[in-house]
Amino acid sequence: PQLTQFILPGGGLASCHLHVARTSARAAERRAASLLGQGCLDPTVFRYLNRLSDFLFAGARFVSHQLEQPEVPYKKPSRE
Repeated sequence: PQLTQFILPGGGLASCHLHVARTSARAAERRAASLLGQGCLDPTVFRYLNRLSDFLFAGARFVSHQLEQPEVPYKKPSRE
């Protein structure tokens, strides 16, 4: 399904594992951005890490959808 809002990670065990893997890929991507800025990293590696995190996110959503798990939208906390 089309993504129209931010969603919280969840959707069953397999989906949760994919979200954790995505978090690790994003952490690697952030570290790689520093190396890329210093000229110490091939830009292809950086693009790969970015695509990997995108793939893992899409995979987590796909698994949740296949298991008919609802996606929980993120709700900004109220300032009270």
